[in-house]
Amino acid sequence: MSLFWPVLLIAAASALAAVIRLPERWRVLWALFPGAAFAWVVLSWPDVVGGGQLMATIPWFEELGATVDLRLDAYGGLMAGLVTGVGTLIIIYAAGYMEGSPGGSRLISLLLIFMAAMLGIVVADNLILLFVFWELTSITSYLLVGFSHEKLDSRKKALQALLVTGTGGLALLAGLVLLGIEAGSWQISEIIANADVVMASPHLHGIIVLILLGAFTKSAQFPFHFWLPNAMAAPTPVSAFLHSATMVKAGVFILGRFSPVFSGSEWWHGPVVIAGMVTLLVGAVLGLFQTDLKKILAYTTLAVLGMLTMLIGFGSDLALKSMLVFLIGHALYKAALFMVAGGIDHGAGTRDVWKLGGLRAIMPFTMVAGALAAFSKAGFPPFLGFIGKEYVYKTGTSLDHFAPIFTGAMLLGNMLMFALALKVGWYPFWSQPKEAARGHPHEGSWMMWLPPMVLAVLGLVFGFMTEWTGDTLVIPALAEITGTPMHEHLALWHGVTLPLILSLVTFAGGVMIYRAREYFWKKHDQVDSGPKVENAYDRLLAGTVKFAKRQTRAIQGGALSRYMFIVVGATATLLLWKFVRFQGWPELTWEGRLAPIPVIACIWVMAGAIAAALAQRRLVALLSMGVVGLGITALFVNFGAPDLAITQLLVDGLTVVLLLLVIYRLPPIRVEANKWVIRADAVLSAIMGGLIFALTLSAMQIHVIERVGDTLAQMSYVEAYGRNVVNVILVDFRALDTFGEIIVLAIAAIGVTALLSAKKERSPDED
Repeated sequence: MSLFWPVLLIAAASALAAVIRLPERWRVLWALFPGAAFAWVVLSWPDVVGGGQLMATIPWFEELGATVDLRLDAYGGLMAGLVTGVGTLIIIYAAGYMEGSPGGSRLISLLLIFMAAMLGIVVADNLILLFVFWELTSITSYLLVGFSHEKLDSRKKALQALLVTGTGGLALLAGLVLLGIEAGSWQISEIIANADVVMASPHLHGIIVLILLGAFTKSAQFPFHFWLPNAMAAPTPVSAFLHSATMVKAGVFILGRFSPVFSGSEWWHGPVVIAGMVTLLVGAVLGLFQTDLKKILAYTTLAVLGMLTMLIGFGSDLALKSMLVFLIGHALYKAALFMVAGGIDHGAGTRDVWKLGGLRAIMPFTMVAGALAAFSKAGFPPFLGFIGKEYVYKTGTSLDHFAPIFTGAMLLGNMLMFALALKVGWYPFWSQPKEAARGHPHEGSWMMWLPPMVLAVLGLVFGFMTEWTGDTLVIPALAEITGTPMHEHLALWHGVTLPLILSLVTFAGGVMIYRAREYFWKKHDQVDSGPKVENAYDRLLAGTVKFAKRQTRAIQGGALSRYMFIVVGATATLLLWKFVRFQGWPELTWEGRLAPIPVIACIWVMAGAIAAALAQRRLVALLSMGVVGLGITALFVNFGAPDLAITQLLVDGLTVVLLLLVIYRLPPIRVEANKWVIRADAVLSAIMGGLIFALTLSAMQIHVIERVGDTLAQMSYVEAYGRNVVNVILVDFRALDTFGEIIVLAIAAIGVTALLSAKKERSPDED
């Protein structure tokens, strides 16, 4: 349970923040909850390094073998530290960002519940539990992106994020279920330990494709990349947390988590590498043309996510090591840059780079944080971003196949990200002063500049403390992914090597691209109006809505007869498919003799049913249905079920009496004029009757060792202390079913009462 309490603590803080409206200056106190969870991760770290792990199993539904399995290892602990550590600073930042704005408590509450869900993903050791937290991040992301729900654009972009990631989530669910079935276990650690069983599965390729779809949609890999920049409609604290440091890393996280399982399949390496490389280039190139600070950062996030995915696809120890260094560095500088962009917007009144400049003297603290984060993002030594870039180039040059292609993509991507880093963290402060969109630029409160400053400084400190960063954070997480201990230290200086030369080329190319920034900005409108993958999404969504409307008009036409035809027809089709595809038709055999009472009762029922179907008046149809009820009552009596017979008689009699009271207020029976409809109804009725007959005959031919009735009779008194078996079945063995029926009857009674008590309002003309 100790592994679950940080998740519960943050979730409880979310609930409290939703109901307790603290004054604006006290909202920063909500950061204490994720801060406590971060402290727990730090204190637990010595227990998970060196191959150690913390595990816990909480019994849930033992009869079905369902448990809540939790595990904290070095890889999950690294992500947990980022989630809770960055999350703590984000809550502080959100408290300052929302000062004077409505909905501050609601935003913090949603951020906290998202944090709890993300923390649940990294500590989950059960496939189904992983999916539950996975979908919770999608739902909370939808609420956060659509935080400004009064704006149509926010609602539209929130729905887009939900549909894309939710659809991928369904694919992930199918993949996880197949994976659990094929592996014979739902525990992730056991599946990783028995990867050979999964690799031998005939469904391996399908499992890989489904899991990749879930990861690619969550981490915005091409062609699902478009939802991430559009999610910038959310407030800046949301962008800084969800779409830079946590949610979009969830896909990368599970790619790394399942990499040991699928690393031997080309169906894993090929798609992951290609998707990552394309996303890297698409995100970096499109970012050049953006003029909104948050949009620039969003596209660079795409580029980094592509880089991380590509490194996981390579699968070597060096590539995975580079991925971890890059992941830590990106989480630090990207969250900081987002908060800097929010501080600029908050202080200068705009995020448009055309209107920004000369803010270094007006916003000195924000300027320092932005410059430090930008230098790390650009890859200046000795920042952690430089080390990550060096290891990326080292990985690219060490590849056996297509090294020039992949290294070239890395080089181009890093050049573009160098230029984009300067556009966000340098240009607004050091370019020529310009008139802001509104108001007078000013520095924000300490809650807005301190969190990005802390993250930016950490990017520098981790770079200086290279060996500590590697030995304490990177190497233990790498050993957990690969399953083998690592002893190579992380280093800042490797001498004059090819990766260093590529870094110098990156600086030169990045500076040239940065100097040509205004050329790209002038092309912004042309790029935004050009062909995009998002257009395909819009057409697909519009087509789906159009199809749904047509289907609704065809099926939900308002005619009860049509509803009955569709329901009965669908049921008949499924039964027919069952007999043809699986079971085959039962043999028409008879064992025993024909008793007179059941035969007469059956003839009685059939006669009543035929009379009801052919009746031209409601009274005749009603009395015919009463005849059917009496025949069924006789059958119950004959087969020794007096309780059912009494119930049938009472319900049937009450129904007939109630309908007789209102029958004169009902319109006459409308005779169907279309003979083809009548014939179709008759044919379907005959088919359904025949199928029910075949199903009953099949059930009679099944011979079981023990009769269910005998078992229930023996259990009735011993386990439920009841002598009436029928009553025990209703109130004990199927209690939830009976409770549901009671609820349905209660709802129906409320509806009938409301209809009967409603008074028709008189119009003025009736007076």
